[in-house]
Amino acid sequence: MSLLGQLPAPIQKGSDDYGTALNLNVGSRVLVAKSTIPPYGHRKNWVPRNQEDFLDGGAFPEIHVPQYPLGMGQEKNVSNALVIKTDKDGRIRYDELVRQGHSKDRIIYSKFSDLLPKPIDDDDPEFNKPSQETIEETTEKTRRALESLVEMKVAAAAPVRRAEKTNPAEYIRYTPSQQGAAFNSGAKQRLVRMVEMQKDPMEPPKFKINQKIPRGPPSPPPPLMHSPARKVTVKEQQDWKIPPCISNWKNPRGYTIPLDKRVAADGRGLQTVHINENFAKLAEALYTADRKAREAVEMRAQIERKVAQKEKERKEEQLQRIAQQARESRAGLRRPGATEGGDNDPGLLDREELRRDRARDRARERNLARSNNEAKAKIEKDKERDISEQIALGLPNPRFNATSESLFDQRLFNQSKGLDSGFEGGADDLYNIYDKPWRGDSELVTHIYRPRQKDTDAYGTDLDALKKTKRFVPDREFSGTDHSRRLDGPVQFERDEEDPFNLSKFLSKVKKAEKRPGEGTSGTDISNRDTTHRKRDRKD
Repeated sequence: MSLLGQLPAPIQKGSDDYGTALNLNVGSRVLVAKSTIPPYGHRKNWVPRNQEDFLDGGAFPEIHVPQYPLGMGQEKNVSNALVIKTDKDGRIRYDELVRQGHSKDRIIYSKFSDLLPKPIDDDDPEFNKPSQETIEETTEKTRRALESLVEMKVAAAAPVRRAEKTNPAEYIRYTPSQQGAAFNSGAKQRLVRMVEMQKDPMEPPKFKINQKIPRGPPSPPPPLMHSPARKVTVKEQQDWKIPPCISNWKNPRGYTIPLDKRVAADGRGLQTVHINENFAKLAEALYTADRKAREAVEMRAQIERKVAQKEKERKEEQLQRIAQQARESRAGLRRPGATEGGDNDPGLLDREELRRDRARDRARERNLARSNNEAKAKIEKDKERDISEQIALGLPNPRFNATSESLFDQRLFNQSKGLDSGFEGGADDLYNIYDKPWRGDSELVTHIYRPRQKDTDAYGTDLDALKKTKRFVPDREFSGTDHSRRLDGPVQFERDEEDPFNLSKFLSKVKKAEKRPGEGTSGTDISNRDTTHRKRDRKD
């Protein structure tokens, strides 16, 4: 049996298959290239674009552009972009980003289905309890693995190690490829004994194993399941405003920090203030006690007022009774039918008070009748306002029988004419609302503005009393008045003169006199003269 027969069958494809496939690819490329590449001498505007244009791998020296046949000399583009992979439904698998840098056997939870609880089936063999043999076998393997680790640690820590046990020798049957009497001493096969070389326990280490090796990638972060995006509210924006950290003791740069920033950095706004409910109970108890105390004080005050009122009434009745007895004793009279209990009649005092009031009224009327007309007019004036005050205050005169036509503007009521009859013929831009007198009645104008002797119908009998008073004399006019023209409207005033007493002229003369003092007079004489005038004025 030959050695080739003992070898296992090849798993991968042989070189013949690779060469056949390469020849097929080259042949196809040749066919394509023959149809696309122009012949030599006709390549003026042709530029190779892909690898198929180079045919056998050679460049075209007559074409002066950068050429990379078979990718030789071309820089490799290093990219960290991942290949897009899809699942069975055609959706992109984004979990490849999480798996980057980890082995393919590592379990990574990156899908929503990984968060769902896995259904447990009692008949599933994966969840069955292992048998006793499996438990013992696993325990023995674990014990041997732990012992080997411990022995290695102990042996490495020992200064002198004993020689390690070598593996047993192996025998290999060797059959050379060249057979013949001239080769291998004419033997067709040989037996080779292979023994592991013994290691010297005192030999120092040949390799450095204490170098620091970079750590592998850490465990992937847990997947975060985000909710759908929504609009951020104003409150959330304010909550995200984190105040800066401000110290109450250190300020090395000497910044001027506002008080509101210090309060915000203090954190007192983040604390929830809890108010004890006993405060509310105490406040309610104090309010109730205050209200009860006020009610008690008010009740005591009312009782005291009632007692004082009764005491006052009792004293007044006693004084009235004593006064009545004194009057009767002076007059020597005794009321008919009066008994001992007659003084307690409540209506008697009221009737006596009414008699005294009526007696005072009759005495006042007699005094008014005996008084002169001036005192009577003064009393009547104090009782009612005169006509001037009524006009100034805008009070109506009940004695004057004014009609409705004189109280309102007749242009405001319905008229037989159109809107252009009044207010300047309807011209709104003129804005002249005073084109006609409001009250055209001459009697009304004379009654309001200038009462005369003929106003007996308007004033009645009160006109004589008004004429005799000193405060309102209608027939006595001011000096300088002119009644040649009768006034039909309101009172007219004259503009004040700028200098009615010629003070400016007088002052100018005085200033000129001060500038030119009299001859033969000195400053001392003038001062003495002024002092003499002041003394005379003081004596006067």
